[in-house]
Amino acid sequence: MRLSIIIVNWNTCQLLDRCLNTLQTELQAQNLFEKDSEVFVIDNASQDGSAQMVSQKHNWVHLIKNQKNTGFAHANNQALKQVKGNYILLLNPDTEIYPGAIKHLIDFIESHPQAGIVAPQLINTDGSIQASCRAFPSFLGLFCELIGISRIMPQGSKARSYKMLDWGHNDVRQVDQPEGACLLIKRDVFSQIGLFDEAYFMLFEEVDWCYRAKQAGWEIWFTPEARVLHHLGQAIKQIKTKMILSSHRGMYRYWLKHHSHGNKLLEPIVYGSLLLLAYLRIATYSMRKALS
Repeated sequence: MRLSIIIVNWNTCQLLDRCLNTLQTELQAQNLFEKDSEVFVIDNASQDGSAQMVSQKHNWVHLIKNQKNTGFAHANNQALKQVKGNYILLLNPDTEIYPGAIKHLIDFIESHPQAGIVAPQLINTDGSIQASCRAFPSFLGLFCELIGISRIMPQGSKARSYKMLDWGHNDVRQVDQPEGACLLIKRDVFSQIGLFDEAYFMLFEEVDWCYRAKQAGWEIWFTPEARVLHHLGQAIKQIKTKMILSSHRGMYRYWLKHHSHGNKLLEPIVYGSLLLLAYLRIATYSMRKALS
């Protein structure tokens, strides 16, 4: 089989329906529909009828219904253990596939032997280009992000380099960590470096996975020839405070795995600092929401 597509969903029923409609159209246009592709939707115990909608309107999809929200990494792994495709497309439910996007991604990865992952240009709901790629985070860069320095001084060198602010996302180039809303991945990458780390619940699991892929010698590319509409953050915004905590815990997990160098003395300091900053962000968010 040529292509396996994995979509992890949580309470985005209407967006998921639109995503699957555009996906079906694109697969049919590329002569991939059903005969040379498979689509998995893993529903993480949605309460908005998402699973029922998929069963009734998109019976060509392999639906996995979880009884609880198991997290993004675990849900992806459920499907990754079953896929048959030579290429795996990780796709968010809040995306819509533009014509030709999948073909461009497959053509690109096939013409670059060392490319293990390729990402498209993401388009915001208003039609603007989404800044969807970042460099791998250093702890100092993350700290500046967390305490707000990058928002107060966005032109600072750490913020510019981490967020790749000097690049307009309009030309082909190698990158570190593209937004996980749409990633085409060679099966060989998963075979070599393994599945997602399920210690991440949601956020930073893709950063970790891209870092492991690069460490194993694979290239990660961005191409604007493939374009995908991305209604950014539609699931996350439903539980903003929980996602702030999840993000900070993900940062700690990433630092612990790749940058702590086994320094046990630093571990409680870093964890405590990230947790404190998370609660400060939650308090600020809650105050702004109350005043709005």
